[in-house]
Amino acid sequence: MNMHNLDVAQRAALYLRVSTTRQAEHDVSIPDQRRQGEAWCASHGYQLSETYVEAGASATSDKRPEFQRMIEAGTSKPAPFDVVVVHSFSRFFRDHFELEFYVRKLAKNGVKLVSITQEMGDDPMHVMMRQIMALFDEYQSKENAKHVLRAMKENARQGFWNGALPPVGYRIVAAEQRGSKTKKKLEIDPLHADTVRMIYRLFLEGDGATGPMGVKAIACYLNEHRFFTRDGGRWGLAQIHTILTRTTYIGEHRFNTRSHKDRVKKEESEVAIMAVPPLIDRETFDAVQARLKSRQPMVTPARVTSGPTLLTGICFCAKCGGAMTLRTGKGSTGALYRYYTCSTKARQGKTGCKGRTIPMDKLDDLVANHMEERLLQPKRLKTILANLLDRREDRAERRRQHLAELHKRITETDQRLGRLYDAIEGGMVDKDDMVLKDRIAGLKAIRDQATADAERTQATLDSAGSEAISLDMIDDFSRTARDGLRLESGGYRRDHLRAFAQRVEVADDEVRIMGSKSELLRALVAASSVESAAFGVRSSVLKWRTRHDSNV
Repeated sequence: MNMHNLDVAQRAALYLRVSTTRQAEHDVSIPDQRRQGEAWCASHGYQLSETYVEAGASATSDKRPEFQRMIEAGTSKPAPFDVVVVHSFSRFFRDHFELEFYVRKLAKNGVKLVSITQEMGDDPMHVMMRQIMALFDEYQSKENAKHVLRAMKENARQGFWNGALPPVGYRIVAAEQRGSKTKKKLEIDPLHADTVRMIYRLFLEGDGATGPMGVKAIACYLNEHRFFTRDGGRWGLAQIHTILTRTTYIGEHRFNTRSHKDRVKKEESEVAIMAVPPLIDRETFDAVQARLKSRQPMVTPARVTSGPTLLTGICFCAKCGGAMTLRTGKGSTGALYRYYTCSTKARQGKTGCKGRTIPMDKLDDLVANHMEERLLQPKRLKTILANLLDRREDRAERRRQHLAELHKRITETDQRLGRLYDAIEGGMVDKDDMVLKDRIAGLKAIRDQATADAERTQATLDSAGSEAISLDMIDDFSRTARDGLRLESGGYRRDHLRAFAQRVEVADDEVRIMGSKSELLRALVAASSVESAAFGVRSSVLKWRTRHDSNV
């Protein structure tokens, strides 16, 4: 029986939806859907009670505010309408299971779903046809999404930005015009790039007065020294960790790493690599990743850095890479002795590893003597630190260039503000114009941010200048470090040793001692700032020398 033959007009709700924000902005689909829907209701004798408009929302998900408002109204008792009118079933839902779920949910409250372009009855044949059409709509939606994603991945591989907010330290610029589309790329933003470099430096070296900082300490440092985020806010732990782990900063932006819907991590084969200008060199980035991993409690227990044994946590078997652990035993005379042995060999025997066992006193003496007689000699220290000091000068030069860029931006912004003020005074523009006010406020914000960054950069340059390393400082450091390595009782200063060596590998015919040049330089700077050497101790270090390129 047709609804328009009833004496009492049935109430209808009209649901209108477009798939993209661009369609909504250009008003392409909704007016046409509204016109057809209203005409259909009038011709079928329906009284239109309410219209729900969903602008720029996908029909593959029910996370749509107007859709949820309509479902809530349609399932309330009594319902304010008897039918929901859509242009097509795909406007309502493209997932056939979800479509049937909501169709049944509305039907239980006496509300029907009607399509003006796909009219169907309620008999089993029409229900099946509706389900089949929903299946085709779902298939088409997924195919479209697949093709769009493939095009976006290829766009990224060609070095073009697909949209969204760029990483801190970068800004979006127009690259080329292809038809009506403007292809965009990322370039380094001089206003924030130095902040990113500072975060890496603080993590690896500290600020000169302290040792390497953790993520929380860096966030506190930036906030206390008024280094604001890009939007003028305060730094948080997640932001710092993201910056320290993002490969974008070494020139490799990873696109399509997670599912858009549920944020599930995708297979590596699905990820597209987009080339961008690098902000951080790969050696620095790798050192940061190794240190982040070594600081994880699941990797290195805290007791490793607080136990009494000199080489606990930094001594490893050269054959299998397993830790060298302390064992005790008794000699033929009943005397107790201690020795380091490969943990794999201790657990599994020689079938697990044939690594050697070495008396604790002998290995401790070997390491300490090498530090005293080789590494901590002034000539050796100058050779090791030469390249690192050159890199510090390079950083200082980058800061000077950054400072010049900031001063240029401040001058240009002041000139623009001056022209606007002149236009107001000359009566060419209305001073109460809201667009003009927003423009002036934006320019002031840019100028203030650039001024604050310039002051911090200048302070950093002044501080770096006061920390210049002289030959006399290296001589003093060498003498103080060697004198402080041994205790009067004959033992060793464990904290001093770990300021210079972070990994010891024991092979059959040699012992390899490895350490970080940046750690050595940090200890030198810290020692030069106080009367006695205040050497920092790395909290946890495991397999940190990933590129095998530090002092051996």
